Amino acid sequence: MSDETTDWLGQPGDDAKPDPVRAARGHAKPALPRRFYKEAGFSEDPDGFRLMLDGRAANTPARNPLRLPTRALAESVAAEWAAQETQIDPARMPLTRLANTAIDGVAPRLDAVASDLCAYAGTDLVAYRAGDPERLVAAQAAAWDPILDWARESLGVRLILSEGVMHVMQPSDTVRALSDAVSRVTDPFRLAGLHTLTTLSGSLLIALAVLEGRLTPAEAWAAAHVDETYQAQVWGRDAEAEARLEARRTEFEAAAAFVEARR
Repeated sequence: MSDETTDWLGQPGDDAKPDPVRAARGHAKPALPRRFYKEAGFSEDPDGFRLMLDGRAANTPARNPLRLPTRALAESVAAEWAAQETQIDPARMPLTRLANTAIDGVAPRLDAVASDLCAYAGTDLVAYRAGDPERLVAAQAAAWDPILDWARESLGVRLILSEGVMHVMQPSDTVRALSDAVSRVTDPFRLAGLHTLTTLSGSLLIALAVLEGRLTPAEAWAAAHVDETYQAQVWGRDAEAEARLEARRTEFEAAAAFVEARR
């Protein structure tokens, strides 16, 4: 097997990259990289599972080894590459993008990413409740109260609830308990997944519930979108909004796969 490596934006030694200035002048988006390989797979080594393109070991955009921690993730990432057609479209590769983030962005700065997550301890979605209508109040309680019960029993977290959007200061013990829970996540892939789950849901508690196996990804997604579901039931569904939501759900499910990888 060749030791030659390939960057994910082109062939080995290929310095040709999309020209954003030329694209702007032509009122077009920068061209996507062309598919330069025939086969996508992976190989196992002592450090994990390395993505292979035509027998060459693949790298991340920062030229780090694109290596996955589990066979299941490696199979899924290789499948994303195999599914590309004439061009490589990152929008259709959520697992690959998240792997690049974990390797290039999270691994070198674990403490900073954890600190960013801890900021959600004071603004968690499930702490902010509607005062009316009754149907929405009941839906939020049904989805979020069990999460609060789990957090209290498993993490020692007690959130103060607020009606409306007025900020409420959470107890220092609660913030500390959530920060401790985040600090225990030291695997870059799981931390990258946890960060994505949190930002997409607006809830560190929902993300931690997925991390700990308390919620399935589908349950977590539903809990994070109680308000949107209610609005759609009342006012009907908007095709563009639904498309955006579905794209976010794909990202959410990819992140869930990362936090579940080493449970």
